[in-house]
Amino acid sequence: MNKKVHIRMASLGDAEAILNIYRPFITDTVVTFEEIVPTVDEFRERMKSILTESPYLVCEVDGEIAGYAYASAYRSRASYRWNREVTVYLRPEYRGMNMGTALYSALIPILKAQNYTNLLAVVTLPNEGSKRLHERMGFKACGVFNQVGYKKQQWHQVGWWELALIDKETQPLEPILLKDFNDDSFVRQTMLKAADLVKI
Repeated sequence: MNKKVHIRMASLGDAEAILNIYRPFITDTVVTFEEIVPTVDEFRERMKSILTESPYLVCEVDGEIAGYAYASAYRSRASYRWNREVTVYLRPEYRGMNMGTALYSALIPILKAQNYTNLLAVVTLPNEGSKRLHERMGFKACGVFNQVGYKKQQWHQVGWWELALIDKETQPLEPILLKDFNDDSFVRQTMLKAADLVKI
């Protein structure tokens, strides 16, 4: 029987399910440099903050959240406001099914429609799967920080990837915060089209 795949905007009620996906990345890996698992309430507040500005998407398989992706602010100085840092996490059993590509295929067009102009991805090295995903989506490697994160009793490198959404000669338009972005039809169609990319 075919499984139903659905990409939608996350709600604050999804916080516990999303945190359950994120938790083992904190406790068991160096994918994230976070070391202490946040409480559900803390995680919900993070989501609330992000959702005022940028998309926070989940991918459901038969109604169960299997992965998520979001875009957060990159630094607080005013001139950085056109940048977003993007992140994707999947439950291990859904890797290799094009779910990361699907989530980014929904996330990136929405961010572009909001007038964000440059996307950044930060990856603990080595991570060939994440490298392939970002480069498949058009990101270009732009730098490596050495000995920048210490976790699991050793130092780790971090690689940076960037994706320019407009030409560098183009004057950017002011970003539209998600709470003020009113093109619901565009968002729905973008997520619907992206969900078809998942191969289960």
